[in-house]
Amino acid sequence: MLAIALVAQKGGTGKTTLALTLAVGAEQAGRTAVVLDIDPQATACKWGDRREASTPVVLDAQPARLGRALETAAAQGVDLVVIDTPARLETAALEAARLSSLVVIPCRPLIFDIETVPTSQQVVTLAGGPPVVAVLNATPPRGRRAEQTRTALEDFGIVVCPHTLGQRAAVGDAVAMGLVAAEFAPASVAAAEARDVAHWILTEATCRNSRT
Repeated sequence: MLAIALVAQKGGTGKTTLALTLAVGAEQAGRTAVVLDIDPQATACKWGDRREASTPVVLDAQPARLGRALETAAAQGVDLVVIDTPARLETAALEAARLSSLVVIPCRPLIFDIETVPTSQQVVTLAGGPPVVAVLNATPPRGRRAEQTRTALEDFGIVVCPHTLGQRAAVGDAVAMGLVAAEFAPASVAAAEARDVAHWILTEATCRNSRT
């Protein structure tokens, strides 16, 4: 079983949306996925409440019980667990990273986001150093900010997803209905971007897990 944690020490980076995108992408690829929401704001759980489809299952979990929740998921034959962590609660992020096969750091092309990435890296290091990748989120359609952000993250020593997630209206419209962009508007640019990012992350997690 794969466990992927979404970690960022700043709010608003898109952790929850990416977590849900990964879980739905895994389900569409024939895998069984569960989202564990350990954020007190319970944004992923609220998305699950709005969702009509029965999968992926979204569960509220406490950081102290995260290990037990993962054991239960593995015993039930779940292929992928995606852990949505809160911002600014390092103990929760630390536990999620410690128990994960891969840590994903979403980052918008903004200096406020970039400046907090080293703190997220420190959390992952304290967790024992599971593999880390970054995803550029809410990238503008023009300009060099995405490219500059990619360079900054690579200078931190982080592998950056070659695909980016743009700032698309379909993303917000989808989550309001308990969907992700690939379901809400399958032919849209937002859906194509989400599928590319989800496929890359799932492939990366599988490859890295097979090496351990």
